[in-house]
Amino acid sequence: MKKKIIETLGFFGLRVCLYIVFAFLLIFLYDIGSKGAGTLSWEFLSQAPRRGMTEGGIFPAIVGTFFVTIVTAILAVPMGMFAAIYLNEYAKQTKITRIIRLSIRNLSGVPSIVYGLFGVIVFVNILKFGTSILSAGLTLGLLTLPWTITSSEEALKTIPNSYREGALALGATKWQSIRTNVLPYAMPGMLTGTVLGLARAAGETAPIMFTGAAFFLPILPNSLDDQFMALPYHLYVMATQHHAISQVRPIAYGTALVLLLLVLGMNFSVALLRYKLRKIRKE
Repeated sequence: MKKKIIETLGFFGLRVCLYIVFAFLLIFLYDIGSKGAGTLSWEFLSQAPRRGMTEGGIFPAIVGTFFVTIVTAILAVPMGMFAAIYLNEYAKQTKITRIIRLSIRNLSGVPSIVYGLFGVIVFVNILKFGTSILSAGLTLGLLTLPWTITSSEEALKTIPNSYREGALALGATKWQSIRTNVLPYAMPGMLTGTVLGLARAAGETAPIMFTGAAFFLPILPNSLDDQFMALPYHLYVMATQHHAISQVRPIAYGTALVLLLLVLGMNFSVALLRYKLRKIRKE
């Protein structure tokens, strides 16, 4: 009887926590959506800012965010996934391997501004990439790498060893067993963690603030060496640094809503892709 009461109270506490989190989420979405929806229009999404960003749209910021996210993905996705494959499938479980894993997990908790300062030193100054899309994308790629490696390795760990042993018993090489019997089943989980990391990177302000984002640049970048506008930094400027904050507040809410929709769209796309991959795997 006592255990039943404790179990009931435990589940009740979990439900209360869930409802509280869900309530705050609804309040947040309602606040951003109600105040930003009135700003959204085709002109807002397709025009450049003008008159000191008090008028116009956010098209350069959307394009800049897209480009820097692409550079981030090119660095973080293949390198992170292959690093996870090596750590889980090939590396011997030694003290050095455990230290490497611990270091990767610690890097996941490093503040993003530290990555920004590191990007300034390495990519902007030492490698002479300057303040550019390339420097910002590489910095965000380093920020995303620990997330990608950790989530990919955890997805690989969920695959039973019998899948690998069965392929090896039939004469397949180690890489063939991984490619045919492990990766197809681990890929949904690997993609989920990877896209969540990219979504986080797309919303970061501190790393790009130092490595390439411009305060006001109403033209589109022509190459990876150019500076760019980005949605998170543009939102930061409109909310805290603009000379007429009250006047541009609707634009700030509109920018926040677009950024929120972008992140939700990335999460929805990976959920859909994961569903399709699982469906193909079952067939």
